[in-house]
Amino acid sequence: MALSAFGDKSRTPRPTELKKTLGRTSDLWDKLKDHLESQYQPLSEKWSFAGQKWGWSLQLKQKKRTILYMTPREGFFSTGFVLGERAVKAAHASDLSDSVLAMIDSAKKYVEGRGVRIEVRTKKDLDTTKKLAAIKMAK
Repeated sequence: MALSAFGDKSRTPRPTELKKTLGRTSDLWDKLKDHLESQYQPLSEKWSFAGQKWGWSLQLKQKKRTILYMTPREGFFSTGFVLGERAVKAAHASDLSDSVLAMIDSAKKYVEGRGVRIEVRTKKDLDTTKKLAAIKMAK
């Protein structure tokens, strides 16, 4: 089973399916996209299928720079970031919670940075995602 609620490579998620799958977090999905669009113009969206293990995710980019990936799940969604070391240091200087900082610190290091996923189920999770996006884009 794919990480995404949408694992059929033959078609991208349809808006009505997405809304139904996200349930009450559909509003948070829309608010995050609207926020990123207002902050990081020009913003482009692209659905991508990363394989059977991962399924479909929505990639949000400012020009050539990926801000984050949004992966729909059953009743919530996750956001995926790749944070470089400058962004990791900036995260530690921010007001992010100790649990988020621990997640960042424990993420495996790759050449391009640390891969971090945040599950978005509540407004608090949405706020954390917005902060991480701002930290990433500032560095």
